[in-house]
Amino acid sequence: MPPKSTLEVKPMARNGRSPSRSPRPKNRKKETTQASHYGSDGVKDNNIFKLPVSDYKLLAGVTIIAAIVRLFRIYQPTSVVFDEVHFGGFASKYIKGKFFMDVHPPLAKLLITLAGWLAGYDGEFDFKDIGKDYLEPGVPYVAMRMLPALMGVLTVPLMFLTLKATGCRSSTSVLGSVLVIFDNALTTQSRLILLDSPLIFFTALTALSFTCFTNQHELGPSSAFKGPWWFWLSATGLCLGATVSIKWVGLFTIAWVGSLTVLQLWVLIGDTTNVTPRIWFKHFFARVFCLIIIPLTFYTALFAVHFLCLVNPGEGDGFMSSEFQATLNHKGMQDVPADVVFGSRVSIRHHNTQGGYLHSHSHMYPTGSKQQQVTLYPHKDENNIFLLENQTQPLGPYGELEGPWAWDNISAEYIEDGAIIKLYHEMTHRRIHSHDERAPVTDVDWQNEVSAYGYEGFAGDANDMFRVEIVKSLSDGAEAKKRLRTIQTKFRLIHIMTGCVLFSHKVKLPDWAYEQQEVTCAKGGTLPNSIWYIESNTHPQLPEDTEKVNYRNPGFLGKFWELQKVMWVTNAGLVESHAWESRPPSWPLLLRGINFWGKEHRQVYLMGNPIVWWSSTAAIGIYVLFKGLSAIRWQRSCGDYSNVTFKRFDYEIGSTVLGWAFHYFPFYLMARQLFLHHYLPALYFAIMVLCQEFDFFANRIRSLGLGSRPIVGKGLIAAFLALTIGTFILYSPLAYGNPWTRDACNKVKLFDTWDFDCNLFHTDLSQYKTYVNAPQAIPTRQADAPVVNQVQNQREMNEGQDPVVTPEPPEHYLKGSKARVEYRDQEGNVLDENLVASLKKEGKVSFETRYETRTRLENAHEVDVVDGRIAPPHPDVEGQNPETFGQPAGENAANKAPASVPGDEKSVEQQDSLEPRPASEGNEATKI
Repeated sequence: MPPKSTLEVKPMARNGRSPSRSPRPKNRKKETTQASHYGSDGVKDNNIFKLPVSDYKLLAGVTIIAAIVRLFRIYQPTSVVFDEVHFGGFASKYIKGKFFMDVHPPLAKLLITLAGWLAGYDGEFDFKDIGKDYLEPGVPYVAMRMLPALMGVLTVPLMFLTLKATGCRSSTSVLGSVLVIFDNALTTQSRLILLDSPLIFFTALTALSFTCFTNQHELGPSSAFKGPWWFWLSATGLCLGATVSIKWVGLFTIAWVGSLTVLQLWVLIGDTTNVTPRIWFKHFFARVFCLIIIPLTFYTALFAVHFLCLVNPGEGDGFMSSEFQATLNHKGMQDVPADVVFGSRVSIRHHNTQGGYLHSHSHMYPTGSKQQQVTLYPHKDENNIFLLENQTQPLGPYGELEGPWAWDNISAEYIEDGAIIKLYHEMTHRRIHSHDERAPVTDVDWQNEVSAYGYEGFAGDANDMFRVEIVKSLSDGAEAKKRLRTIQTKFRLIHIMTGCVLFSHKVKLPDWAYEQQEVTCAKGGTLPNSIWYIESNTHPQLPEDTEKVNYRNPGFLGKFWELQKVMWVTNAGLVESHAWESRPPSWPLLLRGINFWGKEHRQVYLMGNPIVWWSSTAAIGIYVLFKGLSAIRWQRSCGDYSNVTFKRFDYEIGSTVLGWAFHYFPFYLMARQLFLHHYLPALYFAIMVLCQEFDFFANRIRSLGLGSRPIVGKGLIAAFLALTIGTFILYSPLAYGNPWTRDACNKVKLFDTWDFDCNLFHTDLSQYKTYVNAPQAIPTRQADAPVVNQVQNQREMNEGQDPVVTPEPPEHYLKGSKARVEYRDQEGNVLDENLVASLKKEGKVSFETRYETRTRLENAHEVDVVDGRIAPPHPDVEGQNPETFGQPAGENAANKAPASVPGDEKSVEQQDSLEPRPASEGNEATKI
């Protein structure tokens, strides 16, 4: 065998490794081929339908406690509180079918109405003023309050389940539930006929549904498009529809869900292994259907129910267009002749300010020319009818025909664009007139007074003449652009002598004109406010088969869209100041509340639990600080996000903080009235943030060591809840309207901005007494209110005692023709009759009749009894247009005493800013 060459290379064995390569690492595991997916690390299936039995027991326990706290003495106060003025009144209108306009969607109002209707409410009570008694008219107000109260109760288990769905422990979920139970603001708001409790309930239900869906989504592709996935996604859409159907604040909830949904879709795009374009679009369209189509359909359907219920004219139809109003019962009209001619009897409507009618009546301006008033009146009335005259009288066989009815027996002559006309008021025989005299309210150089001038047989003068100017861009049809046509032609009326334009705007005249809308003649008047059109039209020379027109039926979608625009404009227009408004910076710190009600030495004042509010605000601050530091460390490549717990802390709590932000920061952009209760949906998210952070610190962050010692976490929860419950009890008299003392009130009044009135309360609880033989449990009046009562029975409430009710004959029927009465002040002191007569003469008193069972009254005098009741000192006439019913000018204003302050029923000439007032002071419109 030949010797080996030193240069010979030994061939490498098959499947061997080169000895020059590094050796195989020891214990090297076989590489896996499992692909990553869009599922999140550290996520478990937190199915709330598969909780342990102990959790369901805890859930039942916190729900029972919530029911006790929310329903405790729900019958008090026994009179109208805060915005029950509006939302109780809307229930009355629903039952009566009278159309109203509110800036809020209808769901909660429909539910409240349903509760009242099932309890036998007939819609007769008007909820007109804060402090108006419920008991004497027999209003089932407790049943109506029960609906918001039950929703407030159910919000508590929703908090428990939502925290469980995020992965929190049972003790943390109990913490969140109890914080919701013992927050004073949430308790107060859920005990009254208000919308915020239903709003928070559906917001919480949306948060639960979307949290459960997010949990299914984060489990990865294996859970996508399964039953639970579809269930929670659909439930989220349905709850979004319900939330936005209560208040438009639900749009903030939609923005929260929408932003997180966009984030989910963005993450899906990055999973190129498991998510093909087809699957991604499947995810996309599933969310479009469930989170857009379902809420929009639900919202729209609620307005269909709304329109079905409100079929009759009401106070709110003046907000709507003439076409909308024509769809209401008794507002629709028969077809009318299309052509307008000289001699036509017409009613003229204003185009811009919800279509009021040009109107005059036999009352004079108290200032200016002191001629007959011309106004804009929102209802059909015979005083709206004017006869259209030519500037010159027509010629007959024997010369010129005299009088405004000269055109009745000649052929009809169209009124063309540019024609000069006079408007003759048939009821008072005066013509619309203007001159160089300032308007009665808008006293500026460019606004002239418009009056009605003349008398029967008077031919008029040059100041009665107006030129017709057709606005072609707004007129419907070719003929309507050339000559006056009923409904179709929109026109201006130019005053010949001064060049000003017949004009109206949303300025109300004083009581002497019955608060009707001002009509002026404006020099350079804006186009929308100077446009008019003819609604009704008759003339004896028009043949029966003449062309006729009517309003177009807008249909459901037209009415729906118009109402949304009116709601938006009205809501944005609620910018007037309010005694109890506050701005967003003050809400998280609880710097001011709202006086809901004050009477009989008690007060209902909306104020949160300081422990809950301040700690939840601090929790938001902790997350903001964490996020700022984590962003800096991420930029420095510290690798924090490789830690699963760190990543879950950021995403889970960040999602909830985002919900808080969406329900809080948009209010900074609003110029309208805002109140503390607008913060309550954001508060719900803030409480969630507080509980989630506690759960991480006490259970999930191992480096802190608390997870291995659960007794420490439970001890902290117990201490915190004890402090929360104790604080709730301290301020509970303000939530329930319970007896309280001045000293106790002053001790817990930490800030001057907490402007509940401690002087309102008695100095001692023993001063709260109970009188028997009361027909119903009606609270007494406030002690320090200088009110004179026509008294026959004074009743007060005793601390901790329910009123004793003894039945009496219906309607307090009094036998005989005389009764003995005495006048007492709020403290029950008898007043001298001369003093009472003096106060009555000045109009500075309000009266309330109380019935006493005693057979003898000291210092009493006899009065007449009519139909079994004491004859009233002043008759009240409401709801009529005074001039139409023949009431002399000024009679209504002269006899009308200043209104009592709602809620406190003080009789004062000027309302005290500290008195409770409804949150909405706009014309038939409420705030969110």
